Amino acid sequence: MAYETIIVKTEGRIATISLNRPPMNPLNSVILREITQAVGEIEADSNVKVIILNSVGEKAFAAGADVKEMVNLTPVELYDFLQTFRNACESLNHYPLPVIAAIKGLTLGGGCELAMACDLRIAADNAKFGQPEINLGILPGAGGTQRLTRLVGAARAKEMILTGDMIDAATAERYGLVNKVVPLAEVDNAALELAEKLAAKPKVGLKMAKASINAGQNVDLGTGLDFEILSFTLAGASEDKFEGMTALLEKRKANFKDK
Repeated sequence: MAYETIIVKTEGRIATISLNRPPMNPLNSVILREITQAVGEIEADSNVKVIILNSVGEKAFAAGADVKEMVNLTPVELYDFLQTFRNACESLNHYPLPVIAAIKGLTLGGGCELAMACDLRIAADNAKFGQPEINLGILPGAGGTQRLTRLVGAARAKEMILTGDMIDAATAERYGLVNKVVPLAEVDNAALELAEKLAAKPKVGLKMAKASINAGQNVDLGTGLDFEILSFTLAGASEDKFEGMTALLEKRKANFKDK
């Protein structure tokens, strides 16, 4: 399908969604709906095992929601906009296989919220992160108060949200907001290398592991452990479980079939 605000490419087991509203890649309702649609179409492709979310240009991953669209919205229209934003984030979070954000430049407000909806984040050394909504008289509305707190802890989330201050890539890594920081020229390759590594893993195991981690964030420990046992049991019924264990015993490399 042809998209207006994103570029979608699939090569083998890896699909890439590129935000394409340079230089700042502001997130309007069109791009958010297209992200949701693209993830759905990628999920329908059984060959794809990893999504990379990146952006066109080096100045910004996404500098925030599109204020030009938001400024005159009525409360009802604003509610609908935020639901559209939530749908885009949830599509990434609920995609059953890994999603990697490859981040360059400004990643602010809604851009930071979109990145946090991904499973893993590789940042260029020029990346800057923040939730500056307080400076516009509002607060994060697409997961910032929730996902940021879960990633970096309440104290640091409150500091970032209440001050609106930006942090650099090294600080984001120290906080646990990103997994790894690399030079700007290497970020795309670093994300691709990680995607290729993940794509070589057995699909059932990847799905069950992501589902268990996601479910565990929203329930008590006992319920999370119950979910983990059930997920392990399901993965244990796969052909790849037998192949993986047999390969270990035979001291050879496993040949997974994603079954």
